Amino acid sequence: MAVKVSSADNRTRSTVSLCIVIGMCCFFYILGAWQKSGFGKGDSIALEITKRTDCTILPNLSFDTHHSKKASSGDLVSPVKKFKPCADRYTDYTPCQDQNRAMKFPRENMNYRERHCPPQKEKLRCLIPPPKGYVAPFPWPKSRDYVPFANCPYKSLTVEKAIQNWVQYEGNVFRFPGGGTQFPQGADKYIDQLASVIPIANGTVRTALDTGCGVASWGAYLLKRNVLAMSFAPRDSHEAQVQFALERGVPAVIGVLGTVKLPYPSRAFDMAHCSRCLIPWGSNGGIYMMEVDRVLRPGGYWVLSGPPINWKVNYKGWQRTKKDLEAEQNKIEEIADLLCWEKVSEKGEMAIWRKRLNTESCPSRQDESSVQMCDSTNTDDIWYKKMKPCVTPIPDVNDPSEVAGGAIKPFPSRLNAVPPRIANGLIPGVSSRAYQKDNKMWKKHVKAYSSVNKYLLTGRYRNIMDMNAGFGGFAAAIESQRSWVMNVVPTISKISTLGAIYERGLIGIYHDWCEAFSTYPRTYDLIHASGLFTMYKTKCSMEDILLEMDRILRPEGAVIMRDDVDVLTKVNGLALGMKWSTRMVDHEDGPMVREKVLYAVKQYWAGGNQTAAAAA
Repeated sequence: MAVKVSSADNRTRSTVSLCIVIGMCCFFYILGAWQKSGFGKGDSIALEITKRTDCTILPNLSFDTHHSKKASSGDLVSPVKKFKPCADRYTDYTPCQDQNRAMKFPRENMNYRERHCPPQKEKLRCLIPPPKGYVAPFPWPKSRDYVPFANCPYKSLTVEKAIQNWVQYEGNVFRFPGGGTQFPQGADKYIDQLASVIPIANGTVRTALDTGCGVASWGAYLLKRNVLAMSFAPRDSHEAQVQFALERGVPAVIGVLGTVKLPYPSRAFDMAHCSRCLIPWGSNGGIYMMEVDRVLRPGGYWVLSGPPINWKVNYKGWQRTKKDLEAEQNKIEEIADLLCWEKVSEKGEMAIWRKRLNTESCPSRQDESSVQMCDSTNTDDIWYKKMKPCVTPIPDVNDPSEVAGGAIKPFPSRLNAVPPRIANGLIPGVSSRAYQKDNKMWKKHVKAYSSVNKYLLTGRYRNIMDMNAGFGGFAAAIESQRSWVMNVVPTISKISTLGAIYERGLIGIYHDWCEAFSTYPRTYDLIHASGLFTMYKTKCSMEDILLEMDRILRPEGAVIMRDDVDVLTKVNGLALGMKWSTRMVDHEDGPMVREKVLYAVKQYWAGGNQTAAAAA
C-alpha cells in the first residue's frame, strides 16, 4: 500500500533543500575568497590538492649542477615531438650572423656583418650541441678572469693579441689579465684615468655602451664600480670575442655599427666608449657619431681612445701619414661641434666629449638651417631602420639648466624611482601609479620564484635574460652585483618601455622573437619569459621560439615562464621533447587564477659522440 505524502511535507523538504544549497554556495564562495586573499591556510590546502593532480609536474625538479647526470621525467602531457641534436658543426651556430650567409651581402659599410637571418625554410629544427667536454662556467667573480677552454676552444686571440694582454691560454683554461689594445697594462688603470674626468664613482654614470668591445675587459672591470656596460662586437676574424665576454659573465651581444640603427632606445646611455674600435667616425656624413648621439643621454660622455687622437705624437706607431690622421681628427671635431658636444678632456691618446643637457644650451642649434634634424616622430622606432645623416631631436625644456627628458637620480636611487619618461607622460597610457604597482607585483612574483628555485637569488645564475621585460620589474627585483639581466623588449610590444628600463639603471635591447637573438649558443644561465607566448601566438611558431631559447641556454640552465595555463600546457609538451625537465606551479594567488608558472631545467648533454648524430 502506497504511503501518501502531504503537500505540506513536500514544501518543507523543498525549503530545507534550498537552504542547504544556498548555505553550501555561501560556504564555498567564502572559502574561495579566503584562499585567494592569501590569509589562513587556503593556499596550502590548494597546493596540497595540486600536488596530487596533474597541475604539478616533477615535484623533485632539481636545479643543481649535475653535468652528465640524467634527470627523471614525469609528463604532464606526452611530448609533441622529440627534437634531435644538430650536427656537431653547428656547436657555435649564430643563425642571424652566420658566416657563410654573411659573405653573400655587400661589404660596404659593414653590411655583411649585420643581422641577416635565415628564411623559414632554412631554420634548423634541432638542438644545438655543446662542445665535447663542456662544463659549467666558473662562478663570478672568478669567471671574469678564467674561462674553461672546452667551452670556447679558440686560441687565435691568444696569438693575435698576445702583446696587448687580451687573453692567455694556460693549461685547460683561458686567463684574461684585463688588458686591451689601448690598455695593455690593465683596464683598472685605464678606468682610473676616465674617472678623473667622468663622475663614475658617485652613481651618476651607471649605463655604458662599448662599441667594438673585444673580449669586453673594459665592461668587466667597470662592474666592480657599479657601472653596467652593454658591449658589442661583430662576429668576424677575431673569433669568439663576444662569446668570451659572455663566458666571463659580462654583458655583450654580437653587433656592429653598419647601415642600420643600434637596437637601443634614444637617450639611453650615460657613457659611450670606443677604444681603437676601428669605426670610421668621420665618414658617411658623420652618421656613426650621430647614432652615438641618439643613444647618449643629455649630459652623457663619449670616450674615444686611439687613432687619430694625439696624432702628432703617435702617427709613426700607427703607420699612417700625418695628413691622413689630421684630416680624420678634424672631421671628428667638426661633427662633434655640429652635435653640440663639449670637449672636456684630451690627454695622451684619449679624448672625452660631453653631450649638452639640452638644445637651449647649444648655440649652434639655434640656427637649425645648419643642422639636419631627423624627422622621425618616434625616435625609438629603430628595428632594421637605416641610419641617416641627421640629428635625433631631444625633448624641449623651459630653462637652459634643465635636462632634456628629465634629470635622473644617481644609482642605486634611480632603480626604483619613477623614470622621467613615465613621470613626464612620455609613455602613452602609463602613469606613475601603474609603474609602482608593477614594481610591487614583480617583488611578489620573485619571492614566489625563489621559493621554488632556491638558487635564483644566490648568484648561481650570472647571465640572466628577461624575454619580455616590460618596465624591468623582474630585473629590479633581483638586482645584485652577483648577476645581470638582459632586458629584452619585443619589437611587437604595444608600448616601448626600454627607455624607462635604462632610466632605472638597467640595460636591455629591442628584439623580435620570430628571429634568433644576437648571441652565441649557451650564453645565458637563466631565461625568464612572462606572457611571451601569448604575445607571439599569431606572429610565429612557438616551436621556433623554444628552440631559440634552448640554443642560448646553458646546459643545466633554468627557465621560468608565466602565461595562460593552456599556453603553458603546449609549451610543456615541446619542452619535454627538448631534453628539459619541467614543473608547473599555480599562481601565487591560488589555483583559480588561469596564469600559471612553468619552471624548467635544461638537461646536460654534449656533442662529439653518438648521441649527437647529425640532424641537419
